Amino acid sequence: MTISIRELQTLTENFNSDPKCSYSLPALVYIKPDFLNIEREAIFYKSWQYVCHVEQLRHPGDYIAIDIQGRSIVAVRDLAGVLRAFYNVCRHRGHEIVKDRGQIKNFVCPYHAWNYNLDGTLHSARHLKTIENFHFDDFGMVAVQIEEFCNMVFVNLDPEATPLATQSGELAREIQEAAPDLGKLTHAHRFTYRVKGNWKIVVDNFLECYHCAVAHKDLTTLLDMRNYQVTTYDIYSSQIGPVSMTSNSNSAYNVEGASVQEHYLWWLWPNTGLLRYPGDPNWMVWHFIPVDAETTIETFDFFFQQSTPTAQQMEAIEYIDKVLQQEDIDIIESVQRGMNTPAYEKGGRFVVCSGNDKGETEQGVHHFHGLYLKAIDRYLQGRSLDQIEQAPSSDPQQTIGAFS
Repeated sequence: MTISIRELQTLTENFNSDPKCSYSLPALVYIKPDFLNIEREAIFYKSWQYVCHVEQLRHPGDYIAIDIQGRSIVAVRDLAGVLRAFYNVCRHRGHEIVKDRGQIKNFVCPYHAWNYNLDGTLHSARHLKTIENFHFDDFGMVAVQIEEFCNMVFVNLDPEATPLATQSGELAREIQEAAPDLGKLTHAHRFTYRVKGNWKIVVDNFLECYHCAVAHKDLTTLLDMRNYQVTTYDIYSSQIGPVSMTSNSNSAYNVEGASVQEHYLWWLWPNTGLLRYPGDPNWMVWHFIPVDAETTIETFDFFFQQSTPTAQQMEAIEYIDKVLQQEDIDIIESVQRGMNTPAYEKGGRFVVCSGNDKGETEQGVHHFHGLYLKAIDRYLQGRSLDQIEQAPSSDPQQTIGAFS
């Protein structure tokens, strides 16, 4: 690690639990490459990561392989109907076992054909009798935590992680009330974007609508921003607002006769967005995947009642893709460039609104930054100080104890 103690100190010295008194994260966490190495260990290997809608793992033998920051994982419905997840790694020589998604009866490594049952146990391998003291139980696939949550599948690489349903408090109830048909929806469309911005800038932008009146003028004709509510919880936050009553001024997309008349947006720590937007019954999952310090892959998955979108749904899809997302990409990439100048080293301030302007608040961003700093602090407390480059005249305890 080439991040000094002094640099780590700067993460917390201007942060305050009261957003009105706090600075945001300093520029170095958005631009310094080594921070992603820390974030992998501190955040992505210890948080619940989105895999897919449960429909993609509905039947015995269904599997999907995903990558979580360089660690290949496979989720599968075994032949007994149990949902399982494993490191997608053969215990013989470390080869990845499967790719993409599909239907199988067992796992067969394409390197030396070691054969595993879908419950992860080793079934067979050629010439095992030549190995002395070989025990099948010692060479099963390594399991990771998996959970079905509101008809979505998540995994967590931390074997000691608390269940998502427990960590997320009332989130499941909120989603089920807003989208009671989620289990009946099917995947209909996906967009993938490669954005020239740090993943935290992408999340920051997702978590506030203070910029909406300036950057998303069409969106603000669709939504009633005076009744737009932002709420933060433990590991998630929500943004909820109704369709504007002055529908004749709506320039976003057609919502005439729509059964969904509210905009629902939830952010789940650290990098998943869950949405139900005005229109025909729908669900969206936005996943923000870090590539490096200044690149993020965004995937947008759309779920509808039918796999072929209707004309109204296509209008909404095209608005999100060609207008809303392009506006956001321009913002994110501009902010990334700004972070790389001396003008933003210390960080910015948070605007916190109430009353008629309550939708134009940045408390969700402040909430995210607080969770981020706590995760980094927990990581530091588990590291020996000689693993961190010492800075002159620094006091390590100032950083280590920042959130004790």
